[in-house]
Amino acid sequence: MPTYFQAVDLERLPPGKSRTVEHQGHRYAVFNVDGTIHAIDDACPHRGGPLSAGFVEGNQVFCPLHGWAFDVTTGKCVSNPSRPVRTYKTKVENGHIWIKTT
Repeated sequence: MPTYFQAVDLERLPPGKSRTVEHQGHRYAVFNVDGTIHAIDDACPHRGGPLSAGFVEGNQVFCPLHGWAFDVTTGKCVSNPSRPVRTYKTKVENGHIWIKTT
């Protein structure tokens, strides 16, 4: 059975913005790309930079430490394809963003 947790209210994540969400000791970076919500691991695999604090352009986020670019829809690292981040399914219900963990 899929397990989701309530991450953040949708109104707190306007289009073009991102947030860090913590749940059970894990950090997620949550993005609103033109009204579609995406979630990935919040740590860059290069040096652990918080991806939620990175510059967002379209569907890419740039690590604030060294500028690696990640596609928030797929987790693919544009800068180094061998170093992707994990993506998580999301859903929006009753104004709340939910992230699937399993």
